[in-house]
Amino acid sequence: KPGSRFGGRLEPFSHVDLQLYEGRNLDVVTQAELIEGFAGIREDFVLSACGSSMVEAADFVAQEGERANRLDVLLLDGLRQLVAVPQWPASVLDAYLLRLASVAGYHPQLDACAGCGVPGAHAVFHLAAGGVVCFRCTPNGTRPLDPQTLQLLRSLAGSDWGHDISADQRARRAVSALINSFLQYHLGRSLK
Repeated sequence: KPGSRFGGRLEPFSHVDLQLYEGRNLDVVTQAELIEGFAGIREDFVLSACGSSMVEAADFVAQEGERANRLDVLLLDGLRQLVAVPQWPASVLDAYLLRLASVAGYHPQLDACAGCGVPGAHAVFHLAAGGVVCFRCTPNGTRPLDPQTLQLLRSLAGSDWGHDISADQRARRAVSALINSFLQYHLGRSLK
């Protein structure tokens, strides 16, 4: 509510510790303690847009009434990467979404063929198969990925959050489109 004594602690992207009273239809906040504010994300439009997509995706994957510790830790890690003001905030979002897919049980196969399991440098990504596929498993009409796009995809799925990756804008856009298509295919919903 406007003028609430908890208003300053319940800003978007804030990590808070809440004490709730179970009401008839809605829970009522009785105590709020700010753990981490992430004010830098709220103050920047691009960071805020990326953070909003992260929160929306986490909300979509989370199951009501179930603990989601891995999901919470992943979201906090992603927000911390954004508050560091990266050169490529969209790449941080893409890295987050790839990791979110893994937490949700849809880990993309990037090092071996998702169809037959043969290891190697495969350069075709197939949404239904769940990752890269060899040329024997590739359906007709599928175009191979650019090697730079595939390398960026592997880097984002690994330990890098997109800060130190050198890739051109074309490869970054291709990876973003691929990740969004992958999530939409496997989760059944596109992000706003």
